[in-house]
Amino acid sequence: MSDVLPSRTGGHLIVEALEANGVERVFCVPGESYLDVLDALHDSAIPVTVARHEGGAAMMAEAWGKMAGKPGICFVTRGPGATNAAAGLHVAMQDSTPMILFIGQVGREMREREAFQEIDYRRMFGDVVKWVAEIDDASRIPEFLSRAFHVATSGRPGPVVLALPEDMLRDLSSVPSVGASEPIETYPGLTQTAQLQKMLWKAERPLLVLGGSRWSDQAINSMQRFAERFDLPVGVSLRRQGLFDHEHPNFAGEVGIAINPALAKRVKEADLLILVGGRMSEMPSSGYTLLDIPQPKQTLVHVHGGSDELGRVYRPTLAINATPNGFAAQLEAVHPPATIPWSAETRAANASYRDWSDPKPRDVGGVEMGAVMRTLRENLPKDAILTNGAGNYANWVHRYHRFQGSKTQLAPTSGSMGYGVPAAIAAKLRYPERTVIAFAGDGCFQMTSNEFGTAVQDGAAILVIVVDNGMYGTIRAHQERSYPDRVEATKLVNPDFADFARAYGGHGETVERTEDFWPAFARAQESGKPAIVHVKVDPQAISPSATLDELKGKSLKVKPVSRR
Repeated sequence: MSDVLPSRTGGHLIVEALEANGVERVFCVPGESYLDVLDALHDSAIPVTVARHEGGAAMMAEAWGKMAGKPGICFVTRGPGATNAAAGLHVAMQDSTPMILFIGQVGREMREREAFQEIDYRRMFGDVVKWVAEIDDASRIPEFLSRAFHVATSGRPGPVVLALPEDMLRDLSSVPSVGASEPIETYPGLTQTAQLQKMLWKAERPLLVLGGSRWSDQAINSMQRFAERFDLPVGVSLRRQGLFDHEHPNFAGEVGIAINPALAKRVKEADLLILVGGRMSEMPSSGYTLLDIPQPKQTLVHVHGGSDELGRVYRPTLAINATPNGFAAQLEAVHPPATIPWSAETRAANASYRDWSDPKPRDVGGVEMGAVMRTLRENLPKDAILTNGAGNYANWVHRYHRFQGSKTQLAPTSGSMGYGVPAAIAAKLRYPERTVIAFAGDGCFQMTSNEFGTAVQDGAAILVIVVDNGMYGTIRAHQERSYPDRVEATKLVNPDFADFARAYGGHGETVERTEDFWPAFARAQESGKPAIVHVKVDPQAISPSATLDELKGKSLKVKPVSRR
């Protein structure tokens, strides 16, 4: 029997490596620069989702990476394709999501001539992703793919970019196949767990905050058990709300945008703050105001899988270089004190959260979003997946929905508009049996509205709730605070979004009164099609707690000068 391996093209070696690493789906916008990869995918069992825009494809891959815990895969063509995909790479980097973007590249003999659509991706993406490389030799594809999967998943996860010269993909090689990669877990040492126990025994006002990525269901359950044994109040970082059951009596709320003032006070006054997995960056730290830099007043225990993040901004009292999975696995060795002095504070924190997350009636025109969120909270299954991009509309989702399980929220900590619809498509393709709802403002939706066609094409029956107030609401709110009554560049003229859905072959509903929302939503669900529920809200209803008029001049930076 011959030991000679069969020759395969570079494109086929790429797909072979994806298969070996258990890739379940590929997202792409096709291009002539990687046709050999498409040819290999034709014979592969890996399904391919064809997006309308590279930004949408990259966001779908990023959302898949969030759910799967292993790299989401995206293919785009060179030049404009790569630049369009940058939005998804930025989400993956700031959200610590494993992802690999493959870019078709000009032929090797044409490089350094500014050939058609040529870009040096090492220079372009060097500060945006964890690692960028270009594969010049087909025989090195297994090596590069192995490294890409390890880099994307290890330490602090993130995106990797591999450029693929078009002629290299057609080259033949008989190189051995690559094996599957496994993420590297790191664990706390015995000394560190002992130190943590001593800190907890000395504490009077501890607070546990969960964030970041690399969380398995087992780690989430172990962390809940840890919180129960110590009766700790638990917060979750911005848009990581699936990490702790919001109906649990220890839940204290989201440490995010528009934070409950009572929770912000608890973070500031905690004598022991245990931050697991997250970075406490600008948004969850309320503009770096909850913790002093570099030395927090709180005794800070920072647990993170990336050693570079420990001490990068905040100097921790105890730094633990461990993944959330590795840290959670060791928590049974940490024992609570005989008497827990902070139990009353834990109950108070939960009561404050429940009051904060209970929608209060507001006297506004159009549809009242607080009532919409209450209706959804009372009727949706516990495993429903809610997605959103960025905009003031998202405040209602984060504040009023009570997430009760892992992988129930997909939202960008990077604050990227347009994320909700692509993320919902990825979620519905991965979990077709679950209800998947994308929330989007009218501005946010139109960033990636063309991907509704991708949902129809792939049979992903997502439910999109478009919250339409006729403007870029977040920017308008800032505008009214700093430059009241000087509206510029924030108004929007919108189409009939229900007609838009029907034009693609989906289902469309328009809602102009609060009481009409649930019947319209139910009809959208029953249609079995991708659907849009066009919800018209009053522009004055800019947030759960303020109107536009109430915001005017609140942070006046420039005194307006009349032109008359």
